[in-house]
Amino acid sequence: MDYQYPILYDWSTNETIEVIQFYTSIEKAYEKGIDREELMATYKQFKTIVPSIAEEKKLCGELEEISGYSAYRVMQKAKKASPGEKIKM
Repeated sequence: MDYQYPILYDWSTNETIEVIQFYTSIEKAYEKGIDREELMATYKQFKTIVPSIAEEKKLCGELEEISGYSAYRVMQKAKKASPGEKIKM
């Protein structure tokens, strides 16, 4: 990883860690696959910190721009997947 995750500086340390865990889950989906439940749990935590859809699009757009990984595509696939399924991009 040769980039920095998009974060907001008004987040607490714990909030920053939880957002980074979501970003890491997106990377896992591309690199080796991730269990749907694990991904959905990190997304749920992410949404408690970033409830605004506009802010989510902005942050996930920045992540895609710097890493090439699309959180939107991963989450679309996860929402269509069955429980227990592995998400692999």
